[in-house]
Amino acid sequence: MTLTSIGEPASVRRQFAAGAAYFGVVIALAAASMWFIGDLRDRSDRVTAAEASLDQLSEHSRQKPPASVASNANVTGSPFLDGRTVTIAGAALQERIGAAVAKAGGALISSQVELDGPEAKNGFVGVTANVEVTQAALQTILYDIEAGMPYLFIEKLSIQSPEDFGEPETGRMRMTIGVAGQWRQSE
Repeated sequence: MTLTSIGEPASVRRQFAAGAAYFGVVIALAAASMWFIGDLRDRSDRVTAAEASLDQLSEHSRQKPPASVASNANVTGSPFLDGRTVTIAGAALQERIGAAVAKAGGALISSQVELDGPEAKNGFVGVTANVEVTQAALQTILYDIEAGMPYLFIEKLSIQSPEDFGEPETGRMRMTIGVAGQWRQSE
């Protein structure tokens, strides 16, 4: 036996151990790479879902507002009901409510001007109106009344669904609305 023949099995063992360690490291790196790739795909899917949601919100904000909203965008005028007398101011308020209802496609059934309400001493004039409207027109009417000039305030609102008075669900709702505005005598 020579010295080289004794060293050969140890050398082979070291080479085998080094090869096994090398393949172990390669397999561990491949497994870690696969895990990172899967994590990146999950994150990419979440980013894509967030972008889609953001696009929907962005589209929603770019939609044109209803005609009544667009017409009130640059409102000018007096914040008070103008009129030489409180009766004329009440008639102007009544006309304004009727116009808002007509513009939304509703029907004004009746209205009453209240010149002697609890706030009359502070210059407020009120109108109570009974109206028939579709559900879609309701928000348009409320916005038109409150967003324009003069400043008007909805003091009471009562709504009956169409089923309450025997009409189909797609029918018109009945609404009683109380609106007030402050009167200032015009010169």
